[in-house]
Amino acid sequence: MGANNPVPVIGRTGEALPIKLLAAVWVPFACGYFLSYAFRTINAIISQDLVRDLGLAPGQLGLLTAAYFFTFALAQIPLGVLLDRFGPRRIETVLLLIAAAGAGIFSAAQGIELLVLARALIGVGVSACLMAAIKAFVQWFPLSRLATANGWLLACGGLGAFSTSLPAEAALRYTDWRGLFAGIAVLSLLAAGFIFFVVPDRPLGEAREGWRELLAGVGTVFGTGLFWRMSLVAMVVQGTFLSVQTLWISPWLRDVAGYESTGGMLAAVAVAMIVGFGVSGSLSDRLARGGIDHLKVLKATYIVSIGMFALIAAGVTVAAPLIWVVYGVSSATSVTLSYPILSMRFPAGLAGRVNTANNMLVFVWAFVSQWGIGAVIGLWPAQEGGHYALAGYHAALGLCLLLQIGAFMVLLAQRK
Repeated sequence: MGANNPVPVIGRTGEALPIKLLAAVWVPFACGYFLSYAFRTINAIISQDLVRDLGLAPGQLGLLTAAYFFTFALAQIPLGVLLDRFGPRRIETVLLLIAAAGAGIFSAAQGIELLVLARALIGVGVSACLMAAIKAFVQWFPLSRLATANGWLLACGGLGAFSTSLPAEAALRYTDWRGLFAGIAVLSLLAAGFIFFVVPDRPLGEAREGWRELLAGVGTVFGTGLFWRMSLVAMVVQGTFLSVQTLWISPWLRDVAGYESTGGMLAAVAVAMIVGFGVSGSLSDRLARGGIDHLKVLKATYIVSIGMFALIAAGVTVAAPLIWVVYGVSSATSVTLSYPILSMRFPAGLAGRVNTANNMLVFVWAFVSQWGIGAVIGLWPAQEGGHYALAGYHAALGLCLLLQIGAFMVLLAQRK
C-alpha cells in the first residue's frame, strides 16, 4: 500500500470486511486508538503519585487531567474539515507526532504548568485517533458493517484502558509515572509511522470539496435538529463517563467504597468496555437486519447507563463491582452505536464533520465535568487520611445525573 498512490475501492458496497483491507486500514488505526485511550486513562492509576509528588488539590488534579479533553475538543471542528479535505492517513500521522512530543514533555516536566501544557499537547495529538478511523471506515467499508468495524476499533480502546490498570500498576513497581510516559511517547512515534506507510490513500473517484463547501458543511451539521437530539445526550452521558472513568473512579473507590487498591476495579471496567465495544456493534447490526434498528438499541443502552450512574452518584457500594461493570458495558455500547447512527443519517462526504462535531461536544463536557467534579468536591474539607468528603461526591455526581436525564428526554423525540 503506497503512501502517495490511491488504490481502487475494495469491498465498499458489499457485506464482507476483506482481510487485506482490515490489515491495511483497520489495524493501523486500531493501534492509534489503543494509544489514545491509554493516554486518556493513565492519570487514574497515577493520580495518587501526582498528588504526592506535586501537592495537588482536587481542582488542580481535575484540571491537569482535563487539559487533555479541552484541547481534544477544540481540535474537533477544524479536524473534521481537515479529514474531509486531506484524508485520515496524513492528518493522524502528523497529530500522533504531536502526541509523542507531549508525552515526552510530560515525562520530563518538573512543574504543574509544564505538565498541563504537555497534557494539552497530548489531547491535540490524539484528537484524530477515533475520527480518522471512522472517516477511513466510511471510505473503505460497507455502510452496513460500520457498527461492527467501529465496535472492534473501540474494543482496542478498551484494551488501551486495560493497559493502564493492572499492567500499569505492575509497571510502577519498576519505574515511575515519568517512565510510563516516556514509553508511550516511543509507541506513539511507531504508530505514526505505521499509519503513514501502511494505510492507503482515499479511494479512487472520491471528490474533494472546496474550502467553502467544507465550511458550509459544518454549518449544515450544527443547523440540523437531528444532530442535536442525538448529540446532546451523547455529550452529557458519554462525556461524564469519560471524566469519571479516566480520573474520578479511583478516588470514588477509595473514599466511598473503601478500596485500598483500585487497579483491579480499573481493569474490570476496562474489560467491561472491551466487551461492550466488541460485541455491541456486531449484535446491533444483526438486530437491525432483523428489524430492530440501531436507535432503539441506543435508547435502551442509555437507560441502563444512566441508571447505573444514578447508583454511583447515590454512593451505593453494595455490589459496587457489578454496578461499575454494567456501567462500563452500557457506556461503551452507547459510544459504539452513536457514531454509525449519525454517519448513516448524513451524506458520506460529511462523515468527518458530523462525527467530529459530536465528538467535540462529548469532550467539551468531559473537560467541564472532570474539572467541575473536582471543584465541587473541593468545596468540602478533606477528611482524615486525605479522603474527600462523601457529600462532595453526592453533589458533583448528582448534578451530572440530572443533566443526563434531561438530555435523554430530548433524544426520546427522535423516532428513527
